[in-house]
Amino acid sequence: MIKILGFILTIAGGIGLVMGILGVFGSMEVGISPWAMGILGIVFFFAGIGLLKNRKDTDQN
Repeated sequence: MIKILGFILTIAGGIGLVMGILGVFGSMEVGISPWAMGILGIVFFFAGIGLLKNRKDTDQN
């Protein structure tokens, strides 16, 4: 379950980071501040990577 959450956070963070960078450089308009989108993308991306990196697979015996 934690691996799935980590994977979802990593993907969402990557998408948020790309949208934030594109918004900062003016080629994409998002609903919120592009800086906020980029910062949230970074936070979600590193949170997902941290979950995937530090958790052992407990589903297998």
